[in-house]
Parts: sequence; C-alpha cells; structure tokens
Amino acid sequence: MKIGFIGVGNMGGAIIRGYLVRHPACAGELCAFDTDAAKLDALRQEAGIGIAENLEALVRQCDIVVVGVKPNQCAAVLPQIAAAGHGGKTLVSMAAGISLSHMETYVGHDAKIIRIMPNTPVLVGAGMTAVCRNSNVTDEEAEAVLVLFDAVGKTCEVPEALLHCVIGVSGSSPAYTYLYIEALAAAAERNGMEKAQALVCAAQSVLGAAKMVLETGVDPAQLRENVCSPGGTTIEAVRRLQENGFAEKVGEGFQAALEKSKKMTAAAGNA
Repeated sequence: MKIGFIGVGNMGGAIIRGYLVRHPACAGELCAFDTDAAKLDALRQEAGIGIAENLEALVRQCDIVVVGVKPNQCAAVLPQIAAAGHGGKTLVSMAAGISLSHMETYVGHDAKIIRIMPNTPVLVGAGMTAVCRNSNVTDEEAEAVLVLFDAVGKTCEVPEALLHCVIGVSGSSPAYTYLYIEALAAAAERNGMEKAQALVCAAQSVLGAAKMVLETGVDPAQLRENVCSPGGTTIEAVRRLQENGFAEKVGEGFQAALEKSKKMTAAAGNA
C-alpha cells in the first residue's frame, strides 16, 4: 500500500519521520509532495522516501493520501485532489476546523474521507491521534489508517463532534505539559540545580507518571493518593497546587482550546 503526503511541514514531517523510526524498511511505501522544494529535498535525503513531481502525480500513485496543509490552503488544494481522480483512495485530512461534509463539497460526496487530529509527539513514536471518518470509509480502510498512526503512538476513533474535545485533551495538550515541565525545572534551577539536569528530572517524572496511568490501569486520582503520605512532602505540594486552583486552571486552558476550535470551524463556514 502506497501512502502519500501532501505537505511535509511540522506535523507531516513528524509523522513521516516517526513512522520510519519504527518501520525503516518502509521508506519505499511513502511518497510526498510540497511546494517547498527545500523541505522535500531534505526529507528525501534524510528518509529516502519517494518525491512526486506534483500533487496530481502523488494522488494518482497512492492508495492513502494524507493532506497535511493548513486549513486556509484547503480551498486551493482539495479541488486539485478532486481533479486528479481519487476514486477508491482514502483521503486523510489533518486540517483543524475543516469538517468531513465541507471536504465533500470539494472532492465529492462519494469520496472516502478520514479526519485525524494528531499531536507532535508522533515524532518520537509517542503521539496521540484521534480519527473520525465519513460513511464511505469501510472498517478495513479505516484500519489501514489506524495502523499508520499506531506506528507513531496511540490512536482512537471518535465521532466527528468530539474532535473539538480532542483538540483540548490531546491535540494541544503537549504544549500545556511543556509549560508544566518548564515551570518545574525552573523551580529546581532556582534552588541550585543545573538547568539540563532539572529538565531531565522533570521530564522523566512526567513520562513515568504517564506510563503509570497507561500501564497500570489505576485511576490517576488513586495513583495520586498512593504517593501522598500523610504529613509528607508530596501531599504538601499537592495541597498548595489545589489551593491555587491547579485543576481549574488546566480545565480553563482545555476549554479555551476547545472553544477556539469551534470558532475556527464556524469561520470556515462548515460548523
């Protein structure tokens, strides 16, 4: 199965690189096109993937076409995909705010379309990608796309209406987590630790806590209780965070991302 990428910017490039870390022998299955020739050439030299001479050529030769352009470029790119003849191919879009039905107005109501919402940790094989599809996509075709993104992290299939929620909880949330790591390491640095060492301590602790949630199946509230010994240092820190509205502030950040996603969708005229 040939997989093509239209656009190899931050996310498209991260998906390609992350996939090839796990499957280095599959470079021949991947093909890309971008108007930025320098990006394409760098990716070709680094990863050894195929390069299409233009968008139409990529669509013709690929079974799955990943559309990695910005939302404001979709109005120009989607008609080109339609003109190239995409019958039987699966179109995968990561454009925030561009709904399945809106894409259908460009590429046809018979098109097989999947929307994805990945996040940047796909680059290190630890991404989270949510997937939704239109009624034309079969279970087998959806599974082929899930396999692609399972190679760079975890996937989940959700109704399209939940993609706004996905943006808040996983699409944008690596940035919140970086903010937390940055603040934690800065506090350690203020107390005498070197920055590089502080960053490792903070980041590894976040990684370990996340693995505890994913691999033990224990509710995070219980995991928190398990390390909060009465009268100890951990419970003292947790109490101070709670007193200062830590959970509420995280919720407010999540909600801000969700509401922005809704506004972007409405602005695109496809609410």
